[in-house]
Amino acid sequence: MLQEASLVGLFKVLLYIALFYYGFKILSRIFAPLFLKFVIKKAESKFGAGFNSQQQAKQKKEGEITLENIPEKKSSSNNVGEYVDYEEVE
Repeated sequence: MLQEASLVGLFKVLLYIALFYYGFKILSRIFAPLFLKFVIKKAESKFGAGFNSQQQAKQKKEGEITLENIPEKKSSSNNVGEYVDYEEVE
């Protein structure tokens, strides 16, 4: 069965779209600040937890030495000569 579009149906669709748009605008003005506060608090707690754990890990006694990155010893078999310090002559 084929139905034809009516002018009343078109106005209903446009009315629903307008109501949805303005309803969304009004609700977003009410709930967006609450949502942003929630997101900011969550990010702040994650940042604070990470920062505090790093600070606690870095605390050490006075005079204590910690090596975090131990460089690998590279042995070079190429003997390129000795280093000579030079001065520029004008």
